[in-house]
Amino acid sequence: MADMLIIGQGPAGVSASLYALRAGLDVILVGKGAGALEKAHMIENYYGLEKPLSGSELFEVGKKQAERLGANLVEDEVTDLFFDGKEFVATGLKGEYRGRACIMATGSARKKTPLPGMAEMEGHGVSYCAVCDAFFYRGKDVAVLGSGEYALHECNELLNVVGSVTLLTNGAEPTAEFTDKVRIDKRKLAGLVGEGTFGGVKFDDGEELKLDGLFVALGSASAMDLARKAGAAFDGGSVVLDKDYMTTVPGLFASGDCTGGTLQVAVAVGEGAIAGLAAIKYLRENR
Repeated sequence: MADMLIIGQGPAGVSASLYALRAGLDVILVGKGAGALEKAHMIENYYGLEKPLSGSELFEVGKKQAERLGANLVEDEVTDLFFDGKEFVATGLKGEYRGRACIMATGSARKKTPLPGMAEMEGHGVSYCAVCDAFFYRGKDVAVLGSGEYALHECNELLNVVGSVTLLTNGAEPTAEFTDKVRIDKRKLAGLVGEGTFGGVKFDDGEELKLDGLFVALGSASAMDLARKAGAAFDGGSVVLDKDYMTTVPGLFASGDCTGGTLQVAVAVGEGAIAGLAAIKYLRENR
């Protein structure tokens, strides 16, 4: 267990870690890849760069800086996050990570598939958290929308509770090893069916599949997914944050692209600094 658990190794996460490390705190930085930063060909509009750097180069420099100050860097994909009353527990594909405070700096949320009816049925049969909502579907037929490790995690959570689980890949090939208890349907989706409440999905071929619930698990778990799992409050589709980027769960912060707004390295670094300093203060006040 560390004093501070930071999920994400990009500009926001590393920035927060630098303040925590210099304050004498133990820090775990867990993350997978550079995310959107990796797609930046050359960065010239960031203070202090004598010459342009690629996003990948800046990502590696940041990680080395945190490591030099003593951060424990772990390469892993986090699929779950909860607060047990004393500490935050993040579950990854390779292990479990704990911290007395947690900063989510996972980058911008991945786009959800814009299927007709998806937005209207959120909370009415469409969910983004198997751990949170599996209980409501005991013995019922549900589906998971996705094809990777995150979808696998949600399927495994649901299999312990529900009647049946179907994986809907929406035309994609599965990239994880799913148990034969999960029925896999690779057909393209045309939309959701139901009047106000989710009733199933419709495929491009016109066939419908009746379901009681749909769990969305596309790509990797975003900060919004993790915030839901940890019990943070939302206003519309955005997590509620105070001026210090703390959620409604004491000790749980968010910073960087995952908070929305201007998606720039400079902004992410600034938000990481604010969240990092606030998390330090929180830990000192709650020893």
